[in-house]
Parts: sequence; C-alpha cells; structure tokens
Amino acid sequence: MKTQSSATAPSSIAVTSAAATSSRTAGRGRPGLGGTLQAALGVVAFSLTFPATAWGLEGFGPWTLVAVRSILAALIAGGCLLALRVAVPARRHWAGLAVVAAGVVVGFPLLTTLALQTSTTAHAAVVVGLLPLTTALFSALRVGSRPSRTFWAAALAGAGAVVAFTVQQSGGALTGADLYLFGALLVCAAGYTEGGRLARVMPGWQVIGWALVLCLPLSVPAAVLALAHEPAHLTAHSVAGLLWVAAGSQFLGLVVWYRGMAAIGIPKASQLQLAQPLLTLVWSVLLLGEHLTVAAPLTAAAVLVCIAVTQRARG
Repeated sequence: MKTQSSATAPSSIAVTSAAATSSRTAGRGRPGLGGTLQAALGVVAFSLTFPATAWGLEGFGPWTLVAVRSILAALIAGGCLLALRVAVPARRHWAGLAVVAAGVVVGFPLLTTLALQTSTTAHAAVVVGLLPLTTALFSALRVGSRPSRTFWAAALAGAGAVVAFTVQQSGGALTGADLYLFGALLVCAAGYTEGGRLARVMPGWQVIGWALVLCLPLSVPAAVLALAHEPAHLTAHSVAGLLWVAAGSQFLGLVVWYRGMAAIGIPKASQLQLAQPLLTLVWSVLLLGEHLTVAAPLTAAAVLVCIAVTQRARG
C-alpha cells in the first residue's frame, strides 16, 4: 500500500512549478523576483529576533524562553498542518527534518539566547554577519552548489564589511558569549541548508512545521523543568518578545525564508542576510535604546552593493 507523502501531495501553497523553474534559472543569473522578495521578508523577520529575545529575557529565563517559544510555534504549525490535513512526510525526509529541528528550532535559539545574557545585540550581530557565508559553504558541501568566483568575492567582501562594522560597534572586544555565538552560527547554517534542500520537494512552511512538531517531545518537558527553576515575571516587553520569537522568528519568518531559498537557490538567498545585522542594529536603536555611529549608512551601502553582485553572479 502506498503512503501519501507531503512531498508529493498537491497544495495551493507548495512551491509551484514556476518557482521550481525559477530555482533552476537562479544558477544562470536570473533569480525570481518572488523568491527574492520572500527571502527578504524572512530576513526582516529574523532581524527582530535579537531585540525580541532581549525583551523576552526581561521576564523569562533563557531555558524557559527557548522551550516556551518552541512550544508556541509548534502549536501554530501543528494547527496549520491539522487544518489542512497535511500528510506525514515520507520516511526519507525525517533525517533532514531532524537536522532542521536541531539547528533552527533548538540549537540557534538556545545558543544565541544564552549569549545574549552577557552580550549586546550589536556584538551578537557578528554571528549573523558571518551566517550567509557559512550557509553558502554548507550548501556547496551538502547539495553540490558551485557559485562563481565573483559570487564568493562579493560574499566575502560583504561579510567583511558587516563583521568590521559590528565588531566596531561592540568595541572590538571578544567575550565569553562568543563560543555560544560561533556554535549557533554552525548549527543554524546546517539547518538553513537542509531546510532549503527540503523546500524543493515540499512546501517551505511544512518543512519548519514538521521540524517544530518533531521537537515537542523535547520542548514540553524542557519547559516544565525550566519554569520550575526559572520563575517567569510577565511584563509587556517579555510577553511581546516571546510572542514575536515564537510566531515571527520561529515560524512565519522561516516559512517565507525556506520558500525563497527553494526559488532562488540557497547561496543567493543566504547573501540577503548580509543586511540582517544592520536591520538588527536599527531595531536595537528603536526598541532597546542602543546608539549607532555614522558608519551605519556607509556600511549599509557597501552591503547592498555586495548583495546586488551576489544576486547577479553566475553559478
């Protein structure tokens, strides 16, 4: 008896044949505008993650914040999967979903939340500045993508500009939180790469949806234990921060992000994240009261140039 798989089941929000065609033509330097827009929306959602996490830490402990955000996001995703009667993914996809869950649902949120206890959002943005290059490297190893030398040159230049800016913003000093941040960089790049690969054969929202559901047996007992040792103090900031990292960063942002990666390719989508640290710093000023120097608009201009080059570079 054949089992219906979500990888092949028809869906109105699956990656369409047009998007698949766009993914194939992305390597020839003509990425689809829709895919680029979706990936960019994902970047905007992710840029709010660190400020929202800082808000969440005002009322929740780090372990509680990570566990509860995972549960809330899983309830949203699970509700969508049940409402649309999505079939369980084929067995061959569960290993990839486990990588997404370990990297994006558990690893990155936990490590960055622990880091933000002692690190500023500006310093943590160093990790995000290096994430596009790391994701492109993982993509080359995992799915065999071969971007051009122009692509790599622009990616390295953009990463260098972002790192220089964010390190300057944090005073150039390394802290104990850096081990958490670099660990988060590696696991997130692996999760992005595997999620982008899976989003070529199933809708992007189902990739993160099933990854979140897969983590429920771990996140529920973790939340119970964490709440017993880290009493919560509900405030407007802490609740708003928790809701955003759960619904915006952990689910909705990843939905459009994986769809974008499936449409225009993992390496090119990853380079859009070069703008994420700068957006994070803007939100940090507006939401956390941090201060920026005049270097911000200059770095933003350099990063946008690098993004333009990577989007046009031939694979």
